[in-house]
Formats: sequence, structure tokens, C-alpha cells
Amino acid sequence: MQAMHLEPNALTGLISGLAHPLLGPDHLLFLLALALVGLQRSARWMVALLAVGLGGTALGLVLPAWPAAELLVSLTLVLEGLVVCRRLPQLLLVPAFALHGYALSSSVIGWEATPISTYLLGLLISQALLLLVSLVGLRQVSARLDGSVRNLLAGALIGVGAAFSWTALVG
Repeated sequence: MQAMHLEPNALTGLISGLAHPLLGPDHLLFLLALALVGLQRSARWMVALLAVGLGGTALGLVLPAWPAAELLVSLTLVLEGLVVCRRLPQLLLVPAFALHGYALSSSVIGWEATPISTYLLGLLISQALLLLVSLVGLRQVSARLDGSVRNLLAGALIGVGAAFSWTALVG
């Protein structure tokens, strides 16, 4: 079966931006797990992370193809797990989110300005919605999340991140 190729335009840029965080399991898991940290942070912190992510995407458009970017993205899940179980400071998630934004830029390298603009808009919308939905959902069940559940979730993040990293190394 042959893959369909869509011409870059405003609509395909928007659709690509909306869908992109959903198509990469490491990106999706990273975004959803940010809610575990977001329980202890203000909404302004989450908005700042979105801005940092878009900055990372812009950097990826200017300086594409950093070696091992996808490996580093996978390792951010390990980092995030360590932040969730309070072994590392939350501020380390700022460059991690920028790295995710950087990696998300690779699909639009070579596009014109209009589709890139709508891609960034779609990316912002989808990431904001994912963060909002996961944070609201987690806040509703947070009373039942004790330290052991948080540590179990952190361990799962670390394990998944290590598995993705191993796959990036040997694949």
C-alpha cells in the first residue's frame, strides 16, 4: 500500500500540528505525565512550558537534525519519572520540553511559512488540550494518589523511557 502524500498548505499544516503529539507515543506519554508535576505547579507554569516547546520547535526549524534527538527525547521520560518521584528538580523539565518541541519540528522542514505557521498553531492547540485534559483528570483523582502510587507511575515512566531509549540505540 502506498502512503498518501499531502501537499503542505494551511489546512494540512494545521492538521499535522494537531495530530503530531498524538502520533508519537513518547511525546504523548511525556505530555500526559506532565500532569503529575502540574499538580504541584500553577497553570502559568504549564503555559510557560508550551511556550518553551514552541521555542524548541522554532529552533528545530533553524538548526535541524541534531544527532540523537529522538534518543534524547526518549530519555526525557526517564528524567520525568525521576522528577515525579522527586529525585530531580522540576526545572529540568523546561529543557526537556524544549527538546520535545525540537523533535516535533522535523516533520515540517522545507515547508513554506503558511503551513509552518498553522502547524505551530495546531501543535500549540493539541498540546494545550492534552495538558489541560490530563491535568483536570488527574486533579479529580489526586486525592487517591498517595506517594506509593506516584512512585509506581514514576517507575513506569522510567521503564518506558528506558525501553524507548534502548530501541532508539539499537534500531
